[in-house]
Amino acid sequence: MKPAAELARRIGLPIPDLTLLEQALVHGSFPNERPAAAIASNERLEFLGDVVVGLVVSEVLYARHPDDDEGGLTARRAAIVSTHGLARLARRLGLEELLRVGQGADRSGARRRPSVLAAAFEAIVGALYLTAGLEATRDWLVQFAAAELASETPVAALKSPKNRLQEAAYALSGHPPSYRVVSAEGPQHAKHFVVELTVGEMGPWRGEGESRRAAETEAALRALGELLPDTAVSGEGTRR
Repeated sequence: MKPAAELARRIGLPIPDLTLLEQALVHGSFPNERPAAAIASNERLEFLGDVVVGLVVSEVLYARHPDDDEGGLTARRAAIVSTHGLARLARRLGLEELLRVGQGADRSGARRRPSVLAAAFEAIVGALYLTAGLEATRDWLVQFAAAELASETPVAALKSPKNRLQEAAYALSGHPPSYRVVSAEGPQHAKHFVVELTVGEMGPWRGEGESRRAAETEAALRALGELLPDTAVSGEGTRR
């Protein structure tokens, strides 16, 4: 069974035309290695799916948490639509094995990267919106992400490491955290960032990752581990 057909089977919605689902599975590195083939990547569908995912998740959380203020709702949404949150949903759908990735990117582990998986999941939602409509896409997404949408995790525990560090930094030193990119190496599809973080005169702490945001998040976690060692922290930063 072709990847798009298998994906449609897993999704379980009637999708007579699989053209957009096929496109949603194409990572940018795949057409880059085949310039003469005129293959479109999933980036435009990702752009659309990002909006649809945000709308659906926001609507459901707004209805389920009437006592949360804007900040609380934002933290709950960010926990679901973060890079790691969407990558978790992508893995649940088994996207690693279905993605079409360039050989070079594939050798560097692109199909397993959270950012690649999250982008692909958004692209699939964008494709579903265009082929099945908003109502069907909403119903599917609400069911597929039911566990995440029903989470009752306290809002304080959902704040990203960078947000928690900023609050701690002001309390401890009166200064915001300062992040500096030490290096950004590798090809565009496999960048590796190293970031250094200081808080006033404290630090530095270093973090590494496949994006600047991921490296900053790791550095923030390291800083929190020293500045607030008794605080439980999570590595899932937001994408928004």
